[in-house]
Amino acid sequence: MLVFKDSAILITGGTGSLGKALIEELLANSGARKIAIFSRDELKQLQLKNHFNNDSRLRWFLGDIRDQQRLSRAMHGIDFVIHAAALKQVDTGEYNPMEFIKTNVLGSQNVIEASIDAKVKKVVALSTDKASSPINLYGATKLTADKLFVAANNYSQGYGTSFAVVRYGNVMGSRGSVIPYFQELVIQGKPLPITDIRMTRFWISLAEAVKFVLDSFSIMQGGELYVPRIPSMKIVDLARAIGPDSELVEIGTRPGEKLHEEMISAEDSPRTKLIDGSRYVVLPVVAEWNYKEPEGEPLPERFAYASDTNSQWMTVSDIQKFIASNH
Repeated sequence: MLVFKDSAILITGGTGSLGKALIEELLANSGARKIAIFSRDELKQLQLKNHFNNDSRLRWFLGDIRDQQRLSRAMHGIDFVIHAAALKQVDTGEYNPMEFIKTNVLGSQNVIEASIDAKVKKVVALSTDKASSPINLYGATKLTADKLFVAANNYSQGYGTSFAVVRYGNVMGSRGSVIPYFQELVIQGKPLPITDIRMTRFWISLAEAVKFVLDSFSIMQGGELYVPRIPSMKIVDLARAIGPDSELVEIGTRPGEKLHEEMISAEDSPRTKLIDGSRYVVLPVVAEWNYKEPEGEPLPERFAYASDTNSQWMTVSDIQKFIASNH
């Protein structure tokens, strides 16, 4: 990770599971001189301070991305930004739509403005599979944020700031993952609730997600939306892997929930290439900067990267091995 050597990095929403994993990797292998964590929760910041033994390379900023002035202060002297802060609960977003808009859309624009003003070199924003062909408020706000970050390259020229987006599926082992929830129900001898036995999801490990995010800084020009090639799994297989003898109870989908997820739509695929067989790159719609298309393999006509039509799958055995190795 030579790109980060002797640099200063800021992570918004840096006290979550991904933030913690990013900090661990950056401290161990990046050569960064400073890593700033920007988040709202002082308790989680205290817990992470203790976890990292008050490492002198870490800085801690209490603040909300809705507050551009506070972001500007935190970004003083920052070279790279990882934007992970967001409201994420699908059903909560359906009930509180404006709060999601304030954080995920307006807050993201604040990150853009503060990054440009601070002359940050590169910004990578984290997206979600729910942003492709969204049917819920959360997905719609994240799609809007994706568009904001890509378009920001049109007016950041002259300031030296480049923006890119990474989009992936559910992170296995992250806080709020269904895995510990199912494990607790198995211990209690209770049935495992399945919203729909046909449901499928993309899955990526925490370590893979961290690597994908950090590698993007080395290859990005600005304006790309990167998507990893990762496996799908059936939710019913996940339940069987965790509780082979547990009763499965179908409870119906929650508000705003899809049966299958999608990371690249058929409409976006004409602007998408496969790079090195490992990641897709969705090219910008409007690129009024000196954008040079990367080398890559074009996708088949009307290709859609969806969890139910994916060519890679995790079996019950694969899932069990993953859980055992990450326990």
